[in-house]
Amino acid sequence: MIKKLLVGIVVALVALVIVVALALHFFLDSAVKRGVETIGPKMTKVDVKLDGVHISLLGGEGSLKGLVVGNPEGYKTPHAISVGKAGLALKPGSLLGDKIIIKSINIESPEITLEGGLTDNNLKKIQANLNETTSGPRGTNIAGATPKEEKKASRKLEVDDFQITNAKLDAHVTLPGIGSKTLTLTLKPIHLQNLGTGPEGITAPELTKQVLDVIEKQALEAVTSEAGNLGNVVNSLTKGLGTNASGGANKVTKGLEDLFKKKK
Repeated sequence: MIKKLLVGIVVALVALVIVVALALHFFLDSAVKRGVETIGPKMTKVDVKLDGVHISLLGGEGSLKGLVVGNPEGYKTPHAISVGKAGLALKPGSLLGDKIIIKSINIESPEITLEGGLTDNNLKKIQANLNETTSGPRGTNIAGATPKEEKKASRKLEVDDFQITNAKLDAHVTLPGIGSKTLTLTLKPIHLQNLGTGPEGITAPELTKQVLDVIEKQALEAVTSEAGNLGNVVNSLTKGLGTNASGGANKVTKGLEDLFKKKK
C-alpha cells in the first residue's frame, strides 16, 4: 500500500514538473515576442516585428525568426534591419536567477539598409531615437513604457559571445563629389565578447545601443571605402575632359555603368 502511494506521488511530481516546464516554455516564447514588439517600438520609435521565438529550457538553446526593424518616418526603404533567423545558447538556470546568462548569439546573413548620407541616415536616426527615449540609470526609463515594461528592460543580462556574419548592406546614399548611388556590399564580421560579465550585467537598452552602434560604424566604413574607390575611378575617367568633352563624358558614363554592373 505504501509502495503504491509512493509510486503515485512520484508520478504526480513528474507530471507536475512536465506541466510546469511546458507552461514556462510557452510563457517564455510568447513573453519574449511580446516584449520585443511592445518595448522595441517605444525605444526606437520605429516598427519592430518578430515572427517567432523558440526557447528550449532543457537544451539551453533558442532561436528568433523574422525580426524586422522598420525605418524612421521620412525614409523610403521598407526597413533598416531584417534578420531571417538568429540562434542563441543560454544557461537555463539563469532564467530564474538575478542575471540571465546568454552564452552566445549568432546572426547569419541579416539584411541591413543604409539610407541617406554619411552623417545623416536612417541608422543614425534610430540611434538618436534610442538616446531620446531611454534615460535614467542605464537607459531603463523608457518614454511611454509601463512600470512592468521598464522592469523587464532593467533585467540584468550577460552575453558572452555575439556574432553577426555575412551581413548584406543595401546602401542608398548620397556621396560627396559622386552623388546619389545604390550599392550592395557585404559587411565585415561583427564579433563582440564578454558583454555584461560584471556584477551589474548589461541591460537590453544598453545591448541594443552597443550593437546598433557597431552596425552603423561598419556600414559607414564599407560605404566610405567604396566611395574612395568610386572617387578614384571618376578622377581617372575624367582626365582629358577639357580636350575632348564629348568623348570624355561618354567615357565617364560608360565606366561608371560598367562599375555598377559589377557591384550588383
